[in-house]
Amino acid sequence: MAYLMAVESNSSAAVDHKRSVDWIILALIVVLAGCLRGWYVPQPLVDVFSWRQASTAMIADNFRLGSWNIFFPEVSWTGPGPSYQGREFQLFTYIVAILHAVFGWHDWIGRLVATLFGLVTVFSVHRLAALIWDERHAHAVAFSYAVMPAAIIIDSSFLPDPAMLALITLGLWLFVRHWIYGGWRDLLLGASAFTLGALTKLPGLGAGLVVAWLIVVWLARGEIRPAIRAAIAAIAGMILVFSYYAWAVHLGNSYPPYHVAGDGYVWDWGLSRFWEERFFIDDLWGMWVWWYFGYVIMAMIALGFWTIPPLFEGRDGALVAVPLVWLVGGILVYLAGAREISNNPWNLHVLHVPAAFLCGRGIIALTQSNRVKSSSVGDRFRLVVILSVMLTAGTFAVVPNLKKSENENALYLGRSLDRLAEPDDLVIAISPQVGDPVAIYYSRRRGWVFPPGGGDTDWASFVDDDNTAITQLEDLRHQGARWFGVTWNARDSEDRSFFVHHTGIIEHLEATGTRVDATETHVIYRLDPPS
Repeated sequence: MAYLMAVESNSSAAVDHKRSVDWIILALIVVLAGCLRGWYVPQPLVDVFSWRQASTAMIADNFRLGSWNIFFPEVSWTGPGPSYQGREFQLFTYIVAILHAVFGWHDWIGRLVATLFGLVTVFSVHRLAALIWDERHAHAVAFSYAVMPAAIIIDSSFLPDPAMLALITLGLWLFVRHWIYGGWRDLLLGASAFTLGALTKLPGLGAGLVVAWLIVVWLARGEIRPAIRAAIAAIAGMILVFSYYAWAVHLGNSYPPYHVAGDGYVWDWGLSRFWEERFFIDDLWGMWVWWYFGYVIMAMIALGFWTIPPLFEGRDGALVAVPLVWLVGGILVYLAGAREISNNPWNLHVLHVPAAFLCGRGIIALTQSNRVKSSSVGDRFRLVVILSVMLTAGTFAVVPNLKKSENENALYLGRSLDRLAEPDDLVIAISPQVGDPVAIYYSRRRGWVFPPGGGDTDWASFVDDDNTAITQLEDLRHQGARWFGVTWNARDSEDRSFFVHHTGIIEHLEATGTRVDATETHVIYRLDPPS
């Protein structure tokens, strides 16, 4: 008896030790993810995503400075306002606005909030992987997500997408817990988190295919009651999601600039047009190779996909298949919004979790030497080599290129306008990328991009002639514009330089305005009120 008790005690101690080691490994992965993302938190919003980040930051700013009504998101780049837009539920910007109200305006707060949501994703994907596969795979999957280039880039950007993915992943982890163990708490919390995630960014709905899959499995196994309960929770969540987005479309179509975020979906362009463009697969491939994953991580994902079948042996196939079902959901999201996603690749952030699962599986497949456990010196050496290659040839080779300060001139232009303009002055600002409102954001003023944006107009391209552009400028002057600033390197989507294409506007400004600031990065004119 004493012997048996000693064996049980030793066994319990071994289990506790292993659990402690697993939690330490998870903590180290979270710290690694935090370091990789936190490095870019202090960076101004002048990297490759400056356009979308500036608009998001403006919405947070306008909650703090204007109305706190979360259902009326407002930008500052279409004049004196109100400039409400049809956008996703503003959970992310509202949190940032509250923090700004408490600590003052610092644009890095938005990056910090996004990074913290990214760490929630790291934790949730680890626990989900441990639940449906095992702890070994959970470590590999969480590491994969932590070091994926685009995951780092998006999770450290002033964007709502990190909040979306964190809530979606958290919700699905809790739902899978409910699927395995039952209980109302995990179902309600999981449904709430998932619904809030889908509200925060609509592409998160693609992961809802996992919920549908597990409900169908329940029905196939004759477990009707839990299937009905889960279906009711899911339907209630979807009613909230679609009700909000119906409101967002109404809002965007009811107020200037008559803009509903997102364009380039299959229902906008038509299936035949998507088919002719081969669903923009060439753009997608370039995105994957040059910044989303890189060749090394893509190879690991492919290997993981190839080696998944052995995981079905001795496990519940419904759970093992969860990442594959999620992958299918992400592919459906892409097929529905191929043009939009190829233009704005952060919208495919929902695909990072199944990609991390496959990449993690690839890591394990390369290190386990066809044995159940990876414990030999050779296995550990291979693991170190693989993780090092992923970091050097994947993460460190790709991420810095996407975090370059491409729009730094817009930052200097905006700060100069802030210094020169009165608090209520309206400004016109042209950033290096025409249509990007980041210079207006840093001016801390309201105003217009140029050419003025809104509705279905293309404000990323200059108009073809000076006369039309001058008419637009004078119209904005009559609406109250008092400053005109442009960076020397401003170019439109057709790669036309402002100072080459619109020499007539410069001549008009020299004749009717006053040049008050000219630096190596920008030039600013004061516009006199119309006579």
